[in-house]
Amino acid sequence: MDRTAPAPRELLEIAVEVARDAAATAHRMRAEGVSVAATKSTATDVVTAADRAVERQVMEALHRLRPADAVLGEEYGAGGPAGPGGVRWILDPIDGTVNYLYGLPHCAVSLAAEVDGQVVAGVVRNVSTGEEWTATRGGGAWRDGERLRCSTETDLGQALVATGFGYDPGRRAHQARVIAELIPHVRDIRRLGAAALDLCLAAEGRVDAYYEKGLAAWDLAAGGLVAGEAGLRVGGLGGLPPGPDMVIAAPPALFGPLHTRLADLDASGGP
Repeated sequence: MDRTAPAPRELLEIAVEVARDAAATAHRMRAEGVSVAATKSTATDVVTAADRAVERQVMEALHRLRPADAVLGEEYGAGGPAGPGGVRWILDPIDGTVNYLYGLPHCAVSLAAEVDGQVVAGVVRNVSTGEEWTATRGGGAWRDGERLRCSTETDLGQALVATGFGYDPGRRAHQARVIAELIPHVRDIRRLGAAALDLCLAAEGRVDAYYEKGLAAWDLAAGGLVAGEAGLRVGGLGGLPPGPDMVIAAPPALFGPLHTRLADLDASGGP
């Protein structure tokens, strides 16, 4: 049965309310002390008790507010795409878990609403600082009431480029080779450890561009919308959409040159 989805602004209001409460829980649990609860793909790919507690809290809140919606979360949620007109929430309870574990202030709750396969609203809230980025499809990207515009840099050689690494040792080795060849052609590289926040920083020009292989839907959904609504071109390699093989987020003038470099370096290759 087809359903009519709420307006993106209404979904964003829900996302913001839920994400703020979730970030407060994560912040409190970090202050109380946090330890590794489990590992995932490798021994360095950790899950904390806070990841699990925050995801349960968000899922319960969304079920209470919108019981018919699907939820896809990193730790527990396995919700497939919603039916026509239905809403699916895409959640990363703590993006940047290793930073969170070590007390580094670059970790966030990321929550997005998807309708008919398209992300229409999203929020990313930094657990440590309280900074909050929001976007609705067609409604722009914002931080603390300020409309965001991406970098106006046009020269790749002057671009500060953010990226991230996977946890598989073979993938890390391949990504390191890519960076070794890329870094002579850019201003510098930043590796901060939380994809959603990297995308938001690119959205407001605190870095000029971002790329990474290996992002899951929860890494990309909210931050990717913020980036796109701030004027960044967000895509993959060779005309593919952004996804696990590659995500590039760059101002239009930088996207082509960065894409060419990454394609030449086989950045989407390796394990």
